[in-house]
Amino acid sequence: MSEASPDGAPPVHDLIGIGFGPSNVAMALALAEHNSRAGRQRAVTAHFFERQPRFGWHRGMLIDDATMQVSFLKDLVTLRNPSSEFSFLCYLRSQGRLVDFVNGKSLFPLRAEFHAYFEWAAAQVDDMVSYGHEVVSVRPVVRDGAVEYLDVTARSGPETVVHRARNLVIGTGLRPRMPEGVSRTDRIWHTSDLLTRVEGLDAKEPPSRFVVVGAGQSAAENVAYLHRRFPGAEVCAVFSRYGYSPADDSGFANRIFDPEAVDEYFTAPDETKRRLMDYHGNTNYAVVDIDLIDGLYRTAYQEKVLGTERLRFLNVSRVAEAVETADTVRTTVESLITGERTTLDADVVVYATGYRQADALGLLGDVGRHCRLDDQGRVRVERDYRVAAGPGLRCGIYLQGGTEHTHGITSSLLSNTAVRVGEILDSIVERGRGEVPGRPHDAVHEVGTPR
Repeated sequence: MSEASPDGAPPVHDLIGIGFGPSNVAMALALAEHNSRAGRQRAVTAHFFERQPRFGWHRGMLIDDATMQVSFLKDLVTLRNPSSEFSFLCYLRSQGRLVDFVNGKSLFPLRAEFHAYFEWAAAQVDDMVSYGHEVVSVRPVVRDGAVEYLDVTARSGPETVVHRARNLVIGTGLRPRMPEGVSRTDRIWHTSDLLTRVEGLDAKEPPSRFVVVGAGQSAAENVAYLHRRFPGAEVCAVFSRYGYSPADDSGFANRIFDPEAVDEYFTAPDETKRRLMDYHGNTNYAVVDIDLIDGLYRTAYQEKVLGTERLRFLNVSRVAEAVETADTVRTTVESLITGERTTLDADVVVYATGYRQADALGLLGDVGRHCRLDDQGRVRVERDYRVAAGPGLRCGIYLQGGTEHTHGITSSLLSNTAVRVGEILDSIVERGRGEVPGRPHDAVHEVGTPR
């Protein structure tokens, strides 16, 4: 139960989460487990707002044969609590597939199956979330000259609701990135649009050519899918490299995702941080699973032998221009070596140009002026993922994402999600007990205990 407030003020929660993707679902699961062990006086009250009408995680990329690139053991709970009832293995048992999965001898389930696990996990804590609610503002509630609470306003259609928080956990996820000057249309897609857009092509004349721009995992998956899905179409892959680079998922390299690596990265000098990102970027950025690379190469070679080349690779090249006409996208591909330009008329151009982190502090308004920045203008984040702030901000603001500069590569990935939410929850509980620097203990009440 949230704390009742006097004088008609909004209900007070120990924690309000913005967004309900995998990170904040994991946060809700950690809360559920904490509260089941705690007495009522120690329970942490929480509520989450999610603008989507139901849980969804990159639905446009749930290609039927695409697999996860992270072990199923790095689910929403296991690395934090191996005995959790919310694990992927418990999900499999609930579906009657546990033995079948074990017999498959794979650490990497289908992406569609892992998405179904996320949906199942989210359903276990759906009493904590309001779907179809977009947070539109966060306003400070000032007491004794400092921000004591945050009033979070969320909109659902014409209606708005206001909830009051002692702590805010921002998990607004990633946003598709397009090249400067390029907009998404019915014929110009981002990879995140793939499955939601592709069905619309069935009602039209069969496509004859696709152009896919990019050299990462999503690009390669799109190339393979479109080549298989439209057997009469040519698929042209355009990238600035000679070929796809394999992802390094070896045991030693994967240590960059270990919880201990977050501690080391956080305390490392800036120069060491930059080196670590350079050294280990090939674990995650613009790289492709080797099995997929080999499969595409075999397909291209087979077509060359048979004289039916539908799969084309325009390497060491870039798309200089993509102009949409009434019935095509006139795409100009430029060689980075010779400068020679080739024009391709495509039915669809797909940009696999990645994602950008949502502006985590963009909703904070006046509260944002209390948040501290580093000398490069980036938000300062403490080890517990709490935004560094001046004494005028007593409530906590925690980030799930957007902390790569302070916590390393794993910040926006699933690898450390279970551990991270445990650390955030521990921080909230301890701060609620009065262990807040610069704040008298008697000015703080127990977490979840009405004043």
